[in-house]
Amino acid sequence: MTAETAVDSPPVTTLRMVKAINHTLDLLLERDERVFLLGEDIVDPGGGAMQATAGLSTKYGTQRIRETPISEQAIIGAATGAALAGMRPIAEIMIMDFYAVCLDQLVNHAAKLNYMSGGRTPVPLTVRGTATGGLQFGAQHSQMLETWMVHTPGLKVVVPSTPADAKGLLASCVADDNPCVFVEMASLYSRKGDVPLDYYEIPLGVADVKRNGSDVTVVTYGRQVHDALKAAEALAGEIDIEVVDLRTLEPLDEATVLESVAKTRRAVIVHQAVERSGFGAELAAQLQLELWGQLESPVLRVAGKNAPIPYAANLERLHMPSVEDVVNACRRACKEASNV
Repeated sequence: MTAETAVDSPPVTTLRMVKAINHTLDLLLERDERVFLLGEDIVDPGGGAMQATAGLSTKYGTQRIRETPISEQAIIGAATGAALAGMRPIAEIMIMDFYAVCLDQLVNHAAKLNYMSGGRTPVPLTVRGTATGGLQFGAQHSQMLETWMVHTPGLKVVVPSTPADAKGLLASCVADDNPCVFVEMASLYSRKGDVPLDYYEIPLGVADVKRNGSDVTVVTYGRQVHDALKAAEALAGEIDIEVVDLRTLEPLDEATVLESVAKTRRAVIVHQAVERSGFGAELAAQLQLELWGQLESPVLRVAGKNAPIPYAANLERLHMPSVEDVVNACRRACKEASNV
């Protein structure tokens, strides 16, 4: 590396995922006075249930970091009103299961007001919070419910897998004039990665090929990106796996997915949510429709079991898709192709 290149390179630091989100919120608050946070237990000294907002109320005050009652309806209702008034609120729903409490405000109001007004009332609202599956939070606190959101026209849905992606995607959500749901998988909060310190945005609707391969495409997002990469390493020399990280589910980067699967002619879709009516079903339907006649084996899905998530650690592990499950699915895809 030349001295000139070193000077021109943006500063980078290594952060855990939760620290990357905290750093991004800090940067967004500093850049734009219209940005404010609201949610339960987000002020210091607590700094959020997972410490994602630690230090921010001390730095910016409780007018910018607003503690709310324990009412998800009030949080999203107030945030929607603030967005309509020209602010750019970032609302925290502490655990993803609690979206069930505020679905009316989110899907019947925030998601539809811009459309119903003929584009005259944008709703620049970002809703962020944790999906805690894999951490023994029990059946009512561990679900991945991203498909609920994707099923609602008017919402954008983001699920990052790395600290750097989390920063760029969260910045894009807050800059967007439409309501965005930003899903943080708590099982990734301790994962470290290099994050540029300067402000940057990663465009919504752009997938990332995390690993190139020629035999099978694994399409996934969030925590399962890392499971797919581990499966690819385990199968190295046997099956060459390409890993596509969707990053955003809505808008969906169909072009990247179709290009990858057209190349490998086999697809395995992996997600943590239960398989029945999960996002993988939509992807599988699109792949079968667009690539009919080119696929060498059926599109396979690896997902959570169709049951409430157990509390017991050993049973919870059985519920979640594993690296071994991904390995077996990739082998099956290649075996079925060879039998055609």
